[in-house]
Amino acid sequence: MRVTQTMLSMNTLRHINQGYERLGKLQDQLASQKKITRAHQDPVVAMNGMRYRTQVTEVDQFKRNLAEVYNWMDSADSALDITTQALHRIRELTVQASNDTFEPTQRANIAKEIEQLRAHIESMANTKANNKYIFNGANTMNAPVDTSKMNISVGDLPNYENGQLEVSFNGKVFQFDHAAGDTHTFVNGLETITIDVATNTVTHTSPDPKSNTTPPAMVSNSLKDWNVTVSQVGAVSTNRQAVEIEILKGVTLPVNVTPQNIFSNALFGDIIRLENALKDPSTKGEDLTKLISNFDKHIDQFVAERAELGARINRVEMVDSRLMEQEVIARRIMSNNEDVDIERTIVDLMTQESVHRAALSAGARIMQPTLLDFLR
Repeated sequence: MRVTQTMLSMNTLRHINQGYERLGKLQDQLASQKKITRAHQDPVVAMNGMRYRTQVTEVDQFKRNLAEVYNWMDSADSALDITTQALHRIRELTVQASNDTFEPTQRANIAKEIEQLRAHIESMANTKANNKYIFNGANTMNAPVDTSKMNISVGDLPNYENGQLEVSFNGKVFQFDHAAGDTHTFVNGLETITIDVATNTVTHTSPDPKSNTTPPAMVSNSLKDWNVTVSQVGAVSTNRQAVEIEILKGVTLPVNVTPQNIFSNALFGDIIRLENALKDPSTKGEDLTKLISNFDKHIDQFVAERAELGARINRVEMVDSRLMEQEVIARRIMSNNEDVDIERTIVDLMTQESVHRAALSAGARIMQPTLLDFLR
């Protein structure tokens, strides 16, 4: 077989080009620190890399979700803690004012402090986290408490249409039932509140605890007008829709508390009722003493809600720990699949460079001299 000069030249150039390609591949690996830069270089590595990168992306998203969960829960827990302290202060002031040695002016001064505490609790109910109201269920863009709709005078009942008002009494909320002339009736189960606007009288009708009949016998008691608090429907939001955030794949967790269990019209009604009682000079100590048990119930509700919230926070912390482990595992697997061994790549690059230089040197020596070389 005759080996021509052309064959030598073409084979030499082909091998040199192959050497350039190997050098280019090693240089790309060293610069990008990845085994491949295009899928066709190794389809198996590319497909596995897509799956592993998806896992890492999911873990990163769940970590961002957890940051939002912590924001909601920490803000809610802080607001509940501050509100509980305010309720304890209100209870303390009620116990203090229930002493009949206090003069009406002293009780009126206590009412001023309680009024400020109520405003503080209202601001806690309207707490925002990340520009969202956290105590209004899924309706995060509107404030849950509207103070302008609270504490409506009994004499103003005729100014509102039927069904627009509700009454708070003794820790319960009574909904409008019917109106007959100047008499407006509100109900809560078997209990009723009747307000006669003309005579400014309030009557509470409830089952007799001593009754053994079915239905039980009813007993009626006359109340002072400060015993009930009239508010518009919607003064305190009743949105119970949970705000759920995905913390793991297919696992969601409600991040908000149930606002009706804590910030309710019953709570604000009892505080306003206490303020009005302290402002009434005819109020006796025993009347104030009867109000203390209502605040004990509200405090217990806040403690129970914080306990339930704390249980969810503990679960979130366990999920957070699990995600940290998953992130380490996912990134290690992805690195093993995609990343190059830097030390080995440098050695291979230097070796290929030496081979390339040797190929150039050998090719220069074996190439036949041309006519120009003889004409020099």
